[in-house]
Amino acid sequence: MEATARELNQHSSRLLDEVARGEEVTVTRNGQAVARIVPVRSCVPAYPATPIGDIELPDLDFDDDDLSVEDMNDTLRGMGGV
Repeated sequence: MEATARELNQHSSRLLDEVARGEEVTVTRNGQAVARIVPVRSCVPAYPATPIGDIELPDLDFDDDDLSVEDMNDTLRGMGGV
């Protein structure tokens, strides 16, 4: 759907109702497209909002003086830690 800047100014409520129903509106000024009004898509949270199950953590003995950075990296590799 296309609307002029004047139509947007005079009928913004009606045009926003159209957008809320899924329509995209291209706003023009002097025959040139200057903006698009699009419906907001439902957002997916970056992290799950609900529990996703048990998480198994590796057994790292931090009191062990022989535990090197390489050992920790090897243990965490594949878990998203390194």
